[in-house]
Amino acid sequence: MAETRTVLSGLYQSGASKILLPRTSESALTAVLLNTAGGVTGGDRFTLSARAEAGSHLTLTTQAAERIYRAQPGEVGKVTTQLVAEPGASLHWLPQETILFDNCALRRRLQAELAPDASLLLVEPVVFGRMAMGEAVTHGLFRDRIEIRRDGQLVFADATRMEGAISEQLDLPAVAAGHRAMASLVYVGADAERHLDPLRQILPECGGASLIRPGVLFARLLAPDSYLLRRSLIPMIDAIRRAPLPKTWTL
Repeated sequence: MAETRTVLSGLYQSGASKILLPRTSESALTAVLLNTAGGVTGGDRFTLSARAEAGSHLTLTTQAAERIYRAQPGEVGKVTTQLVAEPGASLHWLPQETILFDNCALRRRLQAELAPDASLLLVEPVVFGRMAMGEAVTHGLFRDRIEIRRDGQLVFADATRMEGAISEQLDLPAVAAGHRAMASLVYVGADAERHLDPLRQILPECGGASLIRPGVLFARLLAPDSYLLRRSLIPMIDAIRRAPLPKTWTL
């Protein structure tokens, strides 16, 4: 019997935030997020709320990498994301890289609420300056927080705070040992444990994966630049998704 296709039940968008709904052959609905402003700078406010209703399959991605530009002193860009997965739903949050520019200022927060039998795959790749363009992030502000709740209980929380001399902090052996790209991957689902060993087999040298509690898998990896980060991250996403990445990742 053919799998039921997920369709859009409602959409509201305003300002520079837009959503594209490309046609695909998959049963899951893919929504592509687009920032028509071209990036985020100090004083900007972006809010996204998305819900995967009962039994549905939703993938959220971005049309391109999100650029966080230089901010004026005292101004901070804020990005807030709220995700909900209802009973039996699967939700994949797969944005492309967030690229930080020198003297940027960003506070970002993502909260996800899952039903007991829902699943969530979440990735967040971050690049500190485009090495191929000769760019470097010497100073700035980057605060990022992720919270995931299942059946109302907090099952995952992660916070990153970098402020001031970011390049010096990244050079510290206990922080990034000179790497300029990183990614976090979280998978919450009943089958999380069976993905642990396959994921560890394809991890780069500067990476780790753990089952931090039943049904919650967490991995973090570092790379010298965005190209090498992708080379490591994409196979990890593929191993869990068992479906092609959104085409925007290959454009």
